[in-house]
Amino acid sequence: MKKTNTFALSALALALAPLSHVQADEFESPVFTPSQSDFGGVGLMQMPTGRVAKEGEFTLGATYNDEYHHYTVSLQLLPWLETTIRYTLVQDLLYGSEAFSGDTKYTDKGIDVKFRLLEESYWLPETSIGLRDIGGTGLFDGEFIAASKHVGPLDFTLGVGWGYIGNSANLSGDKAAGRDCGRDTSYKGKGGQVDYSRWFTGCAAVFGGVEYQTPWAPLRLKAEWDGNDYKSDFPVTRGRIDMPQDSQVNYGALYRLGNWGDMRLSYERGNTWTFGVNLSTNFNDLTTTWHDEPKVTYTPTSPQADVSTTDWQRVKEQLATNAGYDDANIYVQEKDALTGSKSSITVVGDQTKYRDRNEAHERAALVLAETGINVDEYRLVETKNHQSTTETRIDAEQFAKVANHEYIDANVEDTSSTATPTAAQGRQVASADNDFDWGIAPTLQQSFGSPEAFYLFNVGINANASYWLGNHVEASGSVYFNIYDNYDQFKYQGPPPDGTDLKRVRTLVRSYISDNPVRIDNLQLTWMDHFGDNFYSQAYGGYLEMMFGGIGGEVLYRPMGSNWAVGFDVNYVKQRDPESPLGFYSEERQFDSSTGRYYRVQTGTVTGHASVYYTPQWSILPDTLLKVSAGQYLTEDKGMTVDFSKQFDSGVIAGAFASFTNLSAEEFGEGSFTKGFYVSIPFDLMTVKPSNNRATVSWVPLTRDGGQMLNRKYSLYDMTDARSPWYSRAAQ
Repeated sequence: MKKTNTFALSALALALAPLSHVQADEFESPVFTPSQSDFGGVGLMQMPTGRVAKEGEFTLGATYNDEYHHYTVSLQLLPWLETTIRYTLVQDLLYGSEAFSGDTKYTDKGIDVKFRLLEESYWLPETSIGLRDIGGTGLFDGEFIAASKHVGPLDFTLGVGWGYIGNSANLSGDKAAGRDCGRDTSYKGKGGQVDYSRWFTGCAAVFGGVEYQTPWAPLRLKAEWDGNDYKSDFPVTRGRIDMPQDSQVNYGALYRLGNWGDMRLSYERGNTWTFGVNLSTNFNDLTTTWHDEPKVTYTPTSPQADVSTTDWQRVKEQLATNAGYDDANIYVQEKDALTGSKSSITVVGDQTKYRDRNEAHERAALVLAETGINVDEYRLVETKNHQSTTETRIDAEQFAKVANHEYIDANVEDTSSTATPTAAQGRQVASADNDFDWGIAPTLQQSFGSPEAFYLFNVGINANASYWLGNHVEASGSVYFNIYDNYDQFKYQGPPPDGTDLKRVRTLVRSYISDNPVRIDNLQLTWMDHFGDNFYSQAYGGYLEMMFGGIGGEVLYRPMGSNWAVGFDVNYVKQRDPESPLGFYSEERQFDSSTGRYYRVQTGTVTGHASVYYTPQWSILPDTLLKVSAGQYLTEDKGMTVDFSKQFDSGVIAGAFASFTNLSAEEFGEGSFTKGFYVSIPFDLMTVKPSNNRATVSWVPLTRDGGQMLNRKYSLYDMTDARSPWYSRAAQ
């Protein structure tokens, strides 16, 4: 009997083994990954956690309930820094008077940051401190310290919150002093400023929760103890809308949609359903597959080829198509026995194809080696706008060993060195002959959160052309064709009531876009040169951008391979008249017949800045660029602009900027100061061909006149990027 039972159990185990294996694969404990909260950023539902996402994680989110529609962008900028931008449409409030804003909902703009203090270990929880809505109007502003610990499939969170996160005051605070326990909930100026003085004041509450990763990988469940009592929300205080809290426990479920997003459903306050959706990617992990030209096969020629009989035009074309050196000049230098100078082939051209310069160098060396010309070295002089920026020298004999794979991990870097460029030497065997260039590109201009409409934008096509008169002077122009825009809704009329009598250098944007479906954006002459080893310069004049014309110049000092640079630009400009294709305003005081009001424009001013560029070499700020510019802006205010950006392994750059000038918040108007955010994406992440071009998407909360710079066609720092690659750096 015992043998029979043993046999039966063994047979049953064998029969169920395949099924057990399938179930174990499908339902084995999935790897826990942090998820987003209702407000954007890693969290439970209303409450944050001590967790942060993987560096480079980028999430677009939307959350909907009866009171609020949240639209969020969250980015794990650094391993220890989470950033979130949020726009909230308050459903029960209008932005302003119906005559001005129509049915546009009240829009709250907020910025959140979270700093990870401790990483999780066996004994210690992952711990973070955070600030919510630091630049808003106080609707959601609050601070917190939270710790999260993972135990099996459960992730527990315990924290303390102040402000919006702590308004239940279950830890400290006197509700008799007001809904916020005496916390100052007013905001400075016209909103948008950081109110340091009220941080960690007012009501304080303990909050917590748990997130459960179910055995089914896509599904996770959440529960939290809410630290807010919802008595200070704007619908309650301004709209006299009841937001009762029947329960402090919120429940939710999240369903992951593969690696690219999730859907969320929660029941909050004991009476409110909330739905959300997120789309996500990781900027470090983005890759693409290229259909590129195959590398030239290395086949040493014997006997040696003759310089005079080589088809150098074919070599020039191969350098362009296979190595990315466009319209190059080629020189051959024979060895000089008297001076001992090396023989060389020199290529002088613009690198238009590869962000990975080692790839470009190897491909160019293979093309030159295929000629069969016996030389000591290959010299690759990279140019931009006809100005040389770097010179890479490749030892031909050593490169032959690399090309033949004569040792392990052979790489073109083993044979090359890059330095400040020198003058090309030898006989010129091929010449650049393409002085004319043209192109057509789509454009998008956008602004979020305006009183007139939540989203203002225009889409069009920009046709541009340029012609080089030698190596130093360029004549160029561009014509813009508007396809569609809604800037007719932009009704900013200037003061009163918003701000004081600033010259309207940007808020006349509607007149330039909606009222001019075809316009000349740019028509200018540009002179460029470089002197010494590290100085570059440009001078320009004409119609410099959509709104301004004039003259100006720039000088940049950028040492080869340095992580810093210094530049100066100065310009004299006038504002273009949108009612005349090529005219300028001659009278400062203008009259708007549609509103019966006067306003001022810019009829002539000096604007310019001194700029410092710095890429920190600190481990705490890896792959970042800091640019600080100080000077005078278009409306004659003075101050500085700080621009900070981070580059991820894929080459995607995310950044933010803010301008602080001598204008008061009341003078500036709503928003208090100019600020914005942008993401720059390499073209070759979106195409099947390698490219070193970029597409930039920017977010600007409001269009105002203070802190506005001239939009110059060329930046010398961008132009000299090859000297210490940032914008055209290879993916890692």
